[in-house]
Amino acid sequence: MIKSMLKEKYLVTKRNALNEMRSKEMTLQELRLFSIYLSKINPKDLTTRLVRFPVADFQAIMGLGRVNVAYFKDVAKSLLNKPVDISLDDGGFTMFNLFRAFKIATDEDGKWYVEINADDEALPLLFDYKGHYFKYELWNALRLKGKNQLRMYEVLKQCERIGFRVISVEDLKGMLGISENEYPQFKHFKQAVLEVCKKTIAKNTDISFTYAPHSKKGRKIHELKFFIVKNEDYVDPLSLSKFIDINSEVVIEGDCEEVSLNDTDKNGNLRSTGTSPMYEERIVFLMDACNNEFSREEIIVLFDTMPGWVKHDENDSHDFLQSKYREMDMRKPSKSRFGYLKKIISEEE
Repeated sequence: MIKSMLKEKYLVTKRNALNEMRSKEMTLQELRLFSIYLSKINPKDLTTRLVRFPVADFQAIMGLGRVNVAYFKDVAKSLLNKPVDISLDDGGFTMFNLFRAFKIATDEDGKWYVEINADDEALPLLFDYKGHYFKYELWNALRLKGKNQLRMYEVLKQCERIGFRVISVEDLKGMLGISENEYPQFKHFKQAVLEVCKKTIAKNTDISFTYAPHSKKGRKIHELKFFIVKNEDYVDPLSLSKFIDINSEVVIEGDCEEVSLNDTDKNGNLRSTGTSPMYEERIVFLMDACNNEFSREEIIVLFDTMPGWVKHDENDSHDFLQSKYREMDMRKPSKSRFGYLKKIISEEE
């Protein structure tokens, strides 16, 4: 087992402009990895742009058991092809990748490590900035289980000192990675995103919030005002070091297939065996597709119920489940929401 180097009080320092980025294509795991990267650099020292940490940390971030080199290649390809766009004051934008290199190798003692280097275009937003930034303890990012939740936490943490933030619904959706066409009715956005974030952030982080409509365009809510307060009652039930210890039994397999033959069906789709690291990551991702309403076990059942024509890669299965979840929301089932969702998924065969 590789000793984790993550510290309880590691601070993520993030420039406001970078926090305004649109992150639609970034998964929860990639957002977590970016937080880890920010917690390990010194924004006043450009020479710290190259970050190395034990595979045990990576495993804990991703919630993985056994990992292999082929899996890391997929992660690297995804991470190195994640453009972000930053809005400019003149109405334009700038777009670039956050990272330029991802490396996994063994050190002189034979211990596996992950090494990440920032892209040159991203450096002005990562280093040597004078103001307009905020900080938070890394543990808060790792505690949240959904992409919407992590981004909402950062959006609000940015304005914690002044105690409130006014933001349009459109801009908020963009910062959370939600497309313009998702949740066209505010009541669905409120139920599926705002209320879930409100509950989970209060339970798992150092802040809590309330919100209210701030302005309207016609009959539609245009802007929201969030009221942000320090979460005085929160007591972390599990220390970061304990969390890492629980999740740091790492096995690296060098010359192996991405998924064993026993983990795929005749069409090459990933079976729901739970033995593959890809499978475990996918289940977490699918939980996010349902706004973390259902348990891991319930998501596994839904995953197994998906029709054969749905490709079991991360994006297709996520999009399919998310569309069915929205359909269920619109129909407002009077009984078990899980049972109803399972039913409408099974009808797609």
